[in-house]
Parts: sequence; C-alpha cells; structure tokens
Amino acid sequence: MRTRLVAYIIAGFLIGVLAGVAILFVTTPPGNQPVETSGAALVGGPFTLTGSGGKTVTDRDFSGRYMLVLFGFTHCPDICPAELQVIAQALDKLSDKARKVVPIFITVDPERDTPLVMADYVKSFGPNFVGLSGTPDEIAAAAKAYRVAYTKIESKDSPGDYTVDHSALVYLMGPDGKYVTHLSYGTSPDELAEKLDKLVQ
Repeated sequence: MRTRLVAYIIAGFLIGVLAGVAILFVTTPPGNQPVETSGAALVGGPFTLTGSGGKTVTDRDFSGRYMLVLFGFTHCPDICPAELQVIAQALDKLSDKARKVVPIFITVDPERDTPLVMADYVKSFGPNFVGLSGTPDEIAAAAKAYRVAYTKIESKDSPGDYTVDHSALVYLMGPDGKYVTHLSYGTSPDELAEKLDKLVQ
C-alpha cells in the first residue's frame, strides 16, 4: 500500500508540473496563425461542497482570500494529519498575513467523513481551518478540478474496512480563486511559511 501511495503522490506532483508547463506552449491552428494560451494553469476551479452545520460552501465564499487546499480523509494514519500540522505551524509563523489565508481540508472519503466529522477533525489544527465534505459526485468534481487522484482500497484483513490512496499536494490559490503554486508532501513548516510570506500580498 505504501508503494501505491508514493505512486499517487508522484503522479499528483507530475500532473501539477505538467499543468504549469502546458501554459508555455503555443498552438498553431489551420492557417498558421499562432495563438498563445491564456497563461493560466489548469488547476482548481469552482466547487460546491458542504461545511459545518450542513451549510453549502462554494469557492466564491473565499473570494478575496488565499486558499491552502489539501485533499485527504480523517482516517488517514499519517500523511493527512502531518500535512495539516505543517500548515498550522506555517500559518503560526506568518503572523498578520495568516489572516489572509484560509486552510481548507476536502475529504476524499465522503462515506465516513460527514460535514460534522470534518468540522470536528479540523478543529484540532486551528480555529481557522475549514473541513469540507459532500456527495461522492461533488467530491469527484472538486478532485477533478484540482487534478487530485484517489482510489478506495478494501482491506484484505478486515472485511468492510478500507483506506483511500490519494495524491498529497497542497495547493495555494489566489484571492481571485486562481492557481498560484503547489507544495509537495514533505515541505517543512519553515519552507511553507517562507513561500507564503513571499506570495501572500
């Protein structure tokens, strides 16, 4: 399972890199008229999910603020809590700029991670953390927009139990909702804080 998880992390990273590289290419349609791409990486986009108290939450609710977006699940034994802790520590180091950043944790396991479960879970990392769930289709749509891969893996030893393999990138989205950059699993709190300090205006 560890090998498969590493593969998902690498795949997610490569997808992010390719999305960034893709904006550099120029296409030439019939008539030999070169047309440049829009310059925007194809990561992120509108989403409609469910937050604390069953409230509908969309990307527009965070307009004007930066979003640090991580996909995962509350039963994740190591990567998800470790990444959320890194985000919490980095935001502590940012001081006043931290108020401009909303850390958002979106589940890839809506079967177990109800809005209430998500809300309770993210409280452990800080009062400003937002936990979002939704229907399987809503989660799939949000994950597709962020180029996040995830797969449910049934347990061979415990019938009915399962885990979820998923990519583990943290996405920084701008106040306009557009992709700014992503950070790979293993980024330290100091590194994340330094990068946010440079990018958050």
